[in-house]
Amino acid sequence: MTRQTWFVLLLIGITTLSTARGAERTITERLSREAWIKDSRLIASAIGVTRRETPISCLIDRAELADELDRRHVWLVSGLDGTDLSVDETLHLLRWFHTSDDASALRRSMALSAVVIANPDGWVSQQGSKNLSGGELTRGYPPPADGYLSQTVPEAQYLWRWLGTQAPDVVIDVRQKVDGPTADDDFARQLAKHSAAGVGTVRVQSLAVAAAGELTSAKAKSLLESAASEQSEARRERLRRRSRSPIEVAEQLAKRYGHSLKTVQYIPAVAVIGRIRLSELTNDPSHRQDAERIVEPYLSGKQKAIGDKPSGSDFAGHLVFGELALRTTDEATKAKLIALAKAAADFGFDANGQPLAAMPSHVEMSDAVFMSCPILAQVGRLTGETKYHDMAVRHLAFMRKLCTRPDGLYRNSPLNEAAWGRGNGFPALGLALTLTELPAEHPGRAEVLHAFQEHLTALRTHQDPTGMWHQVIDVEGSYRELTATCMITFAMLHGMKHGWLDRATYEPCVRKAWPAILARIGADGSLIDVCEGTGKQTSLRAYLDRKAILGPDDRGGAMALLVATEMADFMSAK
Repeated sequence: MTRQTWFVLLLIGITTLSTARGAERTITERLSREAWIKDSRLIASAIGVTRRETPISCLIDRAELADELDRRHVWLVSGLDGTDLSVDETLHLLRWFHTSDDASALRRSMALSAVVIANPDGWVSQQGSKNLSGGELTRGYPPPADGYLSQTVPEAQYLWRWLGTQAPDVVIDVRQKVDGPTADDDFARQLAKHSAAGVGTVRVQSLAVAAAGELTSAKAKSLLESAASEQSEARRERLRRRSRSPIEVAEQLAKRYGHSLKTVQYIPAVAVIGRIRLSELTNDPSHRQDAERIVEPYLSGKQKAIGDKPSGSDFAGHLVFGELALRTTDEATKAKLIALAKAAADFGFDANGQPLAAMPSHVEMSDAVFMSCPILAQVGRLTGETKYHDMAVRHLAFMRKLCTRPDGLYRNSPLNEAAWGRGNGFPALGLALTLTELPAEHPGRAEVLHAFQEHLTALRTHQDPTGMWHQVIDVEGSYRELTATCMITFAMLHGMKHGWLDRATYEPCVRKAWPAILARIGADGSLIDVCEGTGKQTSLRAYLDRKAILGPDDRGGAMALLVATEMADFMSAK
């Protein structure tokens, strides 16, 4: 789907809202009068979806995306009250700012974006501040902290965390003027008190409008000049995060992640691998030495690395042994490490040494491309035995038949067509690692390379304006998910480094993604919007409803550490 198509869908509000089909013409007529938007700095997107899967549309000022030090960032929020007046006056203010000669100086010093209709279901059905899920959207803040899982007020959850993550200097809450005091749990009151995504507080200014046309040019200019007079705590923190080098952020992550391997599974193993690579980049042997300490119980036989019925995660966890084997010079230690890695890869063959149709434990999920292909390719390189490379190619072909869609994306499993974010990150990362280990002369290499390039081509077109990839890759209202973005960015970096991807095409994607990744990683290793562990789901709704973790997370930390080291390597080679 093109971004122009998304612009129409998001702003016109064509949704699955069956109870309000007759109101779609009203939305179309209202927003079609804003033809100026397409010629402005504004980009149409969505901050989330309602329980009815209606996109919560937003207009992002392109000037915001650069995070320039001297530019003030302002977000307008309208339509929480479900009134036409709040929406109309917000669009009026946006038009004045983005098109008027009187606002030219402000445009040079400020970015003005908007969540135009924060309560789209309530607005379209004329329910006021109530949505169609039993929720009230002007009150009840802070919203429930379980990601975006609320059955009644997901709009509030998306809005709350979006504003915290984007970290504006000020939020202007635009509503129709009403008599009476403001409730203590009102959106504007509570947003000013809380750090919405752990980034910092933002200032909030309420704008109550009583009549259409109330915001004259003079009033609009005065409002914006006074509102954006100083930098917010959240903005300062976001800028600090974005200013870090890849090595700096990797070192911060390495303090929290990659310090144990209680079970040889992919999450702790990837974090340890990140620390091994950090040692090489910094010439600091401590991380690799600690990795050697961590794997010693498996090397000595004190702990068993793999059981009789391993999972895909167990297979991928054994990559850590191969990573160390490729780096050790002690032949006895190297032989033990290879034997450990080989024990996982050997599950691809029957008792007679014949290859299976696919590696076991794939459970028909696209993540099996990462869980099995790299360990097979790695063991093939370490042992020199071609059968492991052959099995990697065989397994990939099997998984692609199950999970690839005609558009080049991966469905998570054959149970549903949804292109889950990490369900696409896994194949991207997995094939990048597999190609590294697959010999140039191997007859199946061209097939693997084609699969990798085809997938990355499809993924590139779905990158969000902010630089992220989504929880469901092609659903722009689904949340911007950190692990998928880290894995896809790693694949692009690795592909460019080895010449598998065109640098002129993919480097701009990485340059957009890296600052967005940085903005979601705190100095203490806390993270924003990591999808919880996810098995096969049977509906799009189920993928939209996977919890978005805020705070420390081993899976997210591992993938962030891996991409940070890859980014550092990429930049050092320039």
